Amino acid sequence: MQDAKAAVAGYPTLKPGKGKNSIWNKIARNWELYIFIAPAFFYFLIFCYGPMYGIQIAFKNFIPTKGITGSPWVGFDHFIRFFHSYYFGNLLWNTLTISLYSLAVGFPVPIVLALAFNEVRNGFFKKLAQTVTYAPHFISMVVMAGMIITFLSPSTGIVIHLLKAFGLGAPDFLTDPGWFKTMYVLSDVWQSAGWGTIIYLAALSGVDPGLHEAAIIDGASRLQRVRHINIPTLVPTMVILFILNMGSLLGVGYEKILLLQNPLNMTSSDVISTFVYRSGLVDSQYSFSTAVGLFNSVINAALLVVSNQIIRRTSENSLW
Repeated sequence: MQDAKAAVAGYPTLKPGKGKNSIWNKIARNWELYIFIAPAFFYFLIFCYGPMYGIQIAFKNFIPTKGITGSPWVGFDHFIRFFHSYYFGNLLWNTLTISLYSLAVGFPVPIVLALAFNEVRNGFFKKLAQTVTYAPHFISMVVMAGMIITFLSPSTGIVIHLLKAFGLGAPDFLTDPGWFKTMYVLSDVWQSAGWGTIIYLAALSGVDPGLHEAAIIDGASRLQRVRHINIPTLVPTMVILFILNMGSLLGVGYEKILLLQNPLNMTSSDVISTFVYRSGLVDSQYSFSTAVGLFNSVINAALLVVSNQIIRRTSENSLW
């Protein structure tokens, strides 16, 4: 009788021995949702998880003519070679310092911008300021690197001429290893800070206006309302983004660094990602570069899990 009613209602009938809450019955009842999510599922399955089959060449002496399955196993030889190399410490140090430098400078800037934009009442000025800060995000990495080189050129750079006009000494930003990390981080903050404020502005839009009205009635100043209402609202978003940033601590991209890199600043600009690019695509050391990239990914995954566990035990916010 129950199966007949289900058939009339358009739902699939339950097979004997299976409960209403079984996984297959849930899929059958919500098949439209699964079809809707299928393209994204297959995208990640094919282009993200499928290529992970090739990770095994990190444990092989990969020979292109023999293929992945025909290449001989060498175990952890490539990892040991990387750990014992003379450049291992320098690569790890440069990657960590650039990442921590970017995190220390770049993480609070979008928060400050979002709090500032939220307090602006002049609509025209607010839109203009947001547009000016968002615009650099849409500049391609190649164009951005070209702009940096043009602005900081020792002979024609506008920044160099401004410093000289004020009687200040102009350092060699492009060739001095001591200035490379600062140049990289500040230009990255300029390009990405405005775009990062969108997430925090979205979180601030959920603040109940009644809280601000009650605080004004109680005599709270604007700074006090920002401190006791707006900032606590942003804390869950800040925690989630901080965990995600920790998960990519060693994931410094190679594109911008490679475009700004030259033999004179190599001591401070060479990071793991640029080394993987150089050893894999330039020197054709496929197995060795895969091992270095796998080491980088494993460390990032471990940092993500550890930071999430620490934050989950010390607060109510975490990724899982």
